[in-house]
Amino acid sequence: MGPHPAVAAIRLAVRRVLHDVLTDHTGSSIGGPRRAGGSLPLVLVACSGGADSMALASALAFEAPKLGIRPGGITVDHGLQPGSDLRAAEVVTRMTALGLDPVESVAVRVGRDGGPEAAARDARYGALDEAADRLGAAAVLLGHTRDDQAETVLLGLARGSGIRSLSGMPEVSGGSAGRTNRYRRPFLQVDRQTARKACMVQSLPVWDDPHNIDPAYTRSRLRHEGLPALEKALGKGVVEALARTAQLSRDDADALDAWAAEAETGVRDADGRLECAKLYALPPAVRRRVLRRAVVAAGSPAGSLFARHIEEVDRLITGWRGQGAINLPGRVEAQRQGGRLVIRQG
Repeated sequence: MGPHPAVAAIRLAVRRVLHDVLTDHTGSSIGGPRRAGGSLPLVLVACSGGADSMALASALAFEAPKLGIRPGGITVDHGLQPGSDLRAAEVVTRMTALGLDPVESVAVRVGRDGGPEAAARDARYGALDEAADRLGAAAVLLGHTRDDQAETVLLGLARGSGIRSLSGMPEVSGGSAGRTNRYRRPFLQVDRQTARKACMVQSLPVWDDPHNIDPAYTRSRLRHEGLPALEKALGKGVVEALARTAQLSRDDADALDAWAAEAETGVRDADGRLECAKLYALPPAVRRRVLRRAVVAAGSPAGSLFARHIEEVDRLITGWRGQGAINLPGRVEAQRQGGRLVIRQG
């Protein structure tokens, strides 16, 4: 008799991702050559002790050895709750019991930039990057589910940040400099209830973070108030539809980004300056992407650059009335001079 359907679902999702990791790592499919020196590639799971990440840890522990991969785990102690260090120690014990090795707990100091949720996220990814670099991990698995993806799409919609924001979380994303495919999200097509059920049938203890039900946090309010209200008004299937929207939006955004990268070379003069007349001729979605690329290249932090900033720069092209320079994050200025768009740090 095979495993419970929930367990089978999470194992299949992890197996597919590990296959991709191994292919990227060795340049061949499973069964191909190992890395230089014969050592097995290491894949870490980022585990908070919650149902999603515990289900992910259990699936990694089961699938990785069969594919010639070493499974390890990292838990991050944000220090935001009393006894968080003890909780992290418990998670380490649970991951070790699953057969993960190495297993570490990493304590971080959470700042204030961008609000509590963003600051905690930045601290967490910084710790995961450091651990992955130090341990030489080929990838880090994250337990984001289809429900998390739906919430991310709605948050992007509320911010009005455009199609890239609506594309939610990618299945694969980069980490520290030079790491373009470090983070993998196997569960973006798996719902939260399936992960929790998998833990229950395997008798895996889980921890429910009180922050996840604290209305002080935007995502918590969306999870417990916003999405249920949408399902009540629109019927079941909202989560699935939002996740599907994320994938469609990502495909469109990727295509437009590629178009913008090609178009950028054609709108610069011999000295590399952006020509306003040529920018004006581009479709708005492509032009705004060219402008964003140029602003980021000039030193504006991508995470602090919002749609309203790019709209103001775009008006120098489409609504020119002799206005002055536009101040942008990172002390970057954009101004129109003699038919050229000059973007530089002031």
